[in-house]
Amino acid sequence: MTVVVLAQDCDAPVDRVVLALAERSVPVFRADLAWFPQHLAVDAELVDGRWVGVLRSEHRSVDLGDIRSIWYRDPAAFHFPPAMTAAERSFAFAEARLGVGGVLATLDALWVNFPNRACDAMYKPVQLATAARCGLDVARTLVTNDAAAVRRFAEASPHGLVHKTFGANTLTESGTLKVAFTRRLAMADLAELDGVAHTAHQFQDWLAGKAYEVRVIAVGGQLFPVAIHATSPAARLDWRSDYDALSYELIELPSDVDNGVRRYLAALRLTYAAFDFVVDREGCYTFLESNSSGQFGWLEANTGAPITAALADLLAHGAP
Repeated sequence: MTVVVLAQDCDAPVDRVVLALAERSVPVFRADLAWFPQHLAVDAELVDGRWVGVLRSEHRSVDLGDIRSIWYRDPAAFHFPPAMTAAERSFAFAEARLGVGGVLATLDALWVNFPNRACDAMYKPVQLATAARCGLDVARTLVTNDAAAVRRFAEASPHGLVHKTFGANTLTESGTLKVAFTRRLAMADLAELDGVAHTAHQFQDWLAGKAYEVRVIAVGGQLFPVAIHATSPAARLDWRSDYDALSYELIELPSDVDNGVRRYLAALRLTYAAFDFVVDREGCYTFLESNSSGQFGWLEANTGAPITAALADLLAHGAP
């Protein structure tokens, strides 16, 4: 039985998992969806209620009935010939998503993670509400495009507010990459909120008693919690802004947090996720967010956590 890996070409953690699968003598078919339709083909025929056929790249093919598991690791979008018009590409994209995606969705295989479930889990408001229902502590949060609502919310905040993006925190403008890290609002910011009206924003209480943060990598039924200690002011606000100021250690989760994470995974039907928490000086955990395709490679490199092996075993066995 074969493991299908749908990932971008340059992805070092994927390379390591593929090598680990090779060490287990597990066949792998690796492709990026950006190869479709020019370098990746699907040939599937409905026979007795099952799709029978192959996925085929320029160098390899895999029988649809031989797929044990599919690792959907943030592949790039379908890429169409440049001669097509914008309208033709838009139509072709929808057809590819519904056609190729529809065939793959019917397969009796383990998904890590099923794309629709991963998409649903991307919504931060869904994450926060799900975490709260699963017994995890969640910071007081406001979603709004109303400046008056922000000021009202700030009045009830004992330590002030932070602003966070809902999705990717990067954008490219005029050839320059810009990064929107978590930002703590000053009084001057609350006095000048005209831009709030332009879109939806997420505001949360600033967790003043933070001691450190924790990222939990969940692989099937295994949890790998890593404490992230920050030594610079920028990293204490958002550790992504200063990796040189970070140190790491493997820890054990309190039982209530462990149980909450497992309930969250079950509620959103996820097989893999990366959870982020703030831990205060009393040892209380506050859920920040979950990423169903979150990075783990640098944590494994700094702690020795066997995340690659766990992923390879999960994909090879085809069940959590």
